[in-house]
Amino acid sequence: MGRRWLKGLFSTLFIIVILAGVGIAAWWNWAIQPYAEEGSNAAEVQFMIVPGMNASQVAQELEQKQLIRNALAFRFLASQQNVDSKLLAGEYQLSAQMAPQEMIDKILKGPAVHTEKITIPEGYTTAQIIDLFVKNGLGTKDDYQRVIESESFGYSFLADIPSGPQRLDGFLFPDTYFFDPEANPKENINRMLQRFEQEVTPEVMTKLAEMNLTLREWVNLASIVEKEAGKDTDRPIIAGIFLNRLKIDMALQSCATIQYVLGTQKYILSLEDIQVESPYNTYKYPGLPPSPISSPGHASLDAVLNSTASDYLYFLATPSGETIYAKTHQEHLQNQAKYMK
Repeated sequence: MGRRWLKGLFSTLFIIVILAGVGIAAWWNWAIQPYAEEGSNAAEVQFMIVPGMNASQVAQELEQKQLIRNALAFRFLASQQNVDSKLLAGEYQLSAQMAPQEMIDKILKGPAVHTEKITIPEGYTTAQIIDLFVKNGLGTKDDYQRVIESESFGYSFLADIPSGPQRLDGFLFPDTYFFDPEANPKENINRMLQRFEQEVTPEVMTKLAEMNLTLREWVNLASIVEKEAGKDTDRPIIAGIFLNRLKIDMALQSCATIQYVLGTQKYILSLEDIQVESPYNTYKYPGLPPSPISSPGHASLDAVLNSTASDYLYFLATPSGETIYAKTHQEHLQNQAKYMK
């Protein structure tokens, strides 16, 4: 009896091991295939490896960008080839139609061309971005202004933007880039627009529809949050306050929009400042300004989509960097008297 029981147990375990092996083999065969089906329209995209990045981080980002099916499989392949010690920072042209091993082979060859590393900070205006390009020898101011004002780029999120020098405000996504010194201004601007397009996912568009916000309104509001929020934890709360104001047709009263008009950063605005005549003066004119006042990063864009629900209608930043919130104007005045001495 005991021997039959042991024999049955071993038989069961053997079957389990075989089935597990078959399952793992099937998973592995799936994981090392290209993310996109053969014949799909998956285009090559720029993938950036920044200094200090390891193979595990590369795998995670590739999976997040839907360029590979599974980060674990990529990490295993990379570990077999000691990729960590061979990674070179730079820009790589990758496609979802490439298998993980093809990507590793391409990455191990290093960046195709010499590149200029430029970091575009969150909250920069278009003018500041142009100045950064010019400072790094990547074209002239006149060339960038001409491209921004007149060139067509073909992105759906730019379909309804007005003409003029502000037409791309907010859509030049802040990030660290490796630019080809031989690229022209249109190619450099297109790189930033291409990066912004990655933020416009189907989930984002669904969320915007639920919030009754257009994509341009989303970017516009996020650009104000970017300039107003001192800390990441403040962003969703401040976004919620501005959304509360928009719902009741209350002026946004954003100091950041006044600073945008004045072209200077002033910690405390005067009564004269907030009376400046401009459609961007959100103290005088309710609703959002005509266009974004800065290039918002992912955190501010996400803060608008996932704002914190509250009864707050007011906030102020103290000299120490703390943000104080209030539900009523009277409470806000009391906070000003207490914290703004």
